[in-house]
Amino acid sequence: MYKNLSPGAIGIGANLAESVCLAREHGFAGVDISIEEVAQIAEAQSVEAVRALLGEVRPGGWALPLDWRAEESKFREGLAQLPRYARLGQAIGADRVTMWLLPYSDELPFAENFRFHVARFTPIAQVLADHGCRLGLEFIGPQTLRNGKRYGFIHTLDGMLALCAAIGDNVGLLLDAWHWYTSHGTLAELDHLTNAQVVYVHVNDAPAGIAVDEQVDNVRCLPGETGVIDLPGFLRKLAAIGYDGPVTPEPFSAKLREMTPEQAARTTAAALDQMWQAAGLA
Repeated sequence: MYKNLSPGAIGIGANLAESVCLAREHGFAGVDISIEEVAQIAEAQSVEAVRALLGEVRPGGWALPLDWRAEESKFREGLAQLPRYARLGQAIGADRVTMWLLPYSDELPFAENFRFHVARFTPIAQVLADHGCRLGLEFIGPQTLRNGKRYGFIHTLDGMLALCAAIGDNVGLLLDAWHWYTSHGTLAELDHLTNAQVVYVHVNDAPAGIAVDEQVDNVRCLPGETGVIDLPGFLRKLAAIGYDGPVTPEPFSAKLREMTPEQAARTTAAALDQMWQAAGLA
């Protein structure tokens, strides 16, 4: 696995060139990309120009570029555009695609919602598989997001694995340490994962002094900032299963958003480095 930078996750607005520069300067081996921006560069210049821009920095992942929740005709329009993005991702070595799923519905009971997700994501996964790409789906853990909702939906590791298995062989987890913690996840359950089941990883920490079921999704901390989440143990478990993908800080930190891009990237890199060392991975 390798240290990966997602500028947007630490409050930085940056284009691809700026993102690559920040990653290179602060010791990140990879960087997340906007596949739409990459397509624009490739069309205006060439795929080779994109590769040259990345240089030695690896493309970490890209967000699924279609509205999979839309009504059928709009969904089909978006799906028709996916092959060109998947081909481009394959061409530049960006083969990890990500999307998060709501842990509730006010319209669909669990079983019906499960079938809806399978129906929508199966053709998406097939397109991605045709071009050597994998899809990572993120479960959202906090109880506070499900409070007051009519129907609960998948919000745990095992639940998401069941959905992934129903969709396709190239579908696995976007495993976020925050959502794993707020879903009452355990280190022991990580022992049962395989590298093939983990597509992408987020790391972050939780505010101290707040009960697990009272944690609020967009109030997080830098990796290792509070020690509430056992990130060294989390990272050691991923190393033990041979996980070979990006590990990306996603702290949603107000203090980072107040920093310059250089300061935010430097602070985030230092926090991740400390967790790497604490896990014995340095």
